[in-house]
Amino acid sequence: MQLEIRPDPAEVGRARRWARSRLAGSGIEADEPLAETLILLVSELVTNAVVHTGCPAVLRLCLPGGAGAATVRLEVADTSARPPIPRHADGDETNGRGLELVDGLADRWGWSPEGAGKRIWCEVDRCATGASARTVYPGYEGFAYEAV
Repeated sequence: MQLEIRPDPAEVGRARRWARSRLAGSGIEADEPLAETLILLVSELVTNAVVHTGCPAVLRLCLPGGAGAATVRLEVADTSARPPIPRHADGDETNGRGLELVDGLADRWGWSPEGAGKRIWCEVDRCATGASARTVYPGYEGFAYEAV
């Protein structure tokens, strides 16, 4: 499944709504911590593409096809050859936390060149036994977030 993204900040909200509808159709409930995490990851990756490249992008969501342990993969491909640069924001800075957040929430993430641009991806493992348990991410204990 994929969604074409225009280089417009309003596309971030559209990408979240699109991802929520795909998750609901896959059996991942909206109130599951996994769904909240995936929507936040969609928001961060699409925001990075829209803000830092100024190019159209494509959001891909690869969902597991059955019960049990599986992996959900998100990908954002754009036509900018500029590699992602993780930063560490200090204090009151309003930018520079996106990839740090992706690193803390995803089980794996990375990027690779693709044609004239690149593909940034992340994966979150879904375990049947842990799907209803609240996940605590190292370094984010006590950190509250809401993906809207």
